[in-house]
Amino acid sequence: MPLLEVNNLTKKYDGLLAVDNVSFKINAGQIFALIGPNGSGKTTIFNCINNFCPITSGNIIFKNNNIENLKSYKICKMGIGRTFQVVKPLSRMTVLDNIVTSAFLRVNNIENAREKALEILDFCGLSHLQDKQAKSLPIAGKKRLEIARALATEPSLLLLDETAAGLNPKELEEAIALIKKIKEKGISILIVEHIMKVIMAISDLIHVINFGKTIFEGKPEDAVKNRAVIEAYLGEEYANS
Repeated sequence: MPLLEVNNLTKKYDGLLAVDNVSFKINAGQIFALIGPNGSGKTTIFNCINNFCPITSGNIIFKNNNIENLKSYKICKMGIGRTFQVVKPLSRMTVLDNIVTSAFLRVNNIENAREKALEILDFCGLSHLQDKQAKSLPIAGKKRLEIARALATEPSLLLLDETAAGLNPKELEEAIALIKKIKEKGISILIVEHIMKVIMAISDLIHVINFGKTIFEGKPEDAVKNRAVIEAYLGEEYANS
């Protein structure tokens, strides 16, 4: 049984068709990549899965339960965590307290929340920054904090929205290593990312959309050879590299 099923998902905004009848399934333990040009509907799909915006038609099934009409916090409590393309830390709070806040989804006292947060800080390589204000972190630190906050909710499925954007080559390698560690913990991942080095390094399956419609789904090595994917997204330069 798939962990997540997105069936015939359609989302319209005042007549604009942002997502057009998209379907895919994610199995437990998978890293599933959702890629496509800017404006193709990737983040909209994330927002529909979390019900940050209601779907127009279709359905979304998580752990064999329909979730498209649930409140976002209930979907999170069921086990879907996410990061945001534009990072949104609690800027005036410390790195540690940002994670403590998220941990309260699962625990009901400060001691347990702090213990959980310290474990996640160590896992994400942020222990040395725990007393820093979140707003003082560089972009790589804020991206990592965003992941840490999501992990504190104990997701079984983690949605990562462009967590590698803006990182330098060393930081990219560290981001890839962290994503692989998350998978090793048994957490499934749905990732939106433009940096193909990241996608090729981590993905089990790739789903490509363009103008809100699916144009390809398959293994990473097949995606980079697919003519529709090359023309819509990768470009001939990538294909010939």
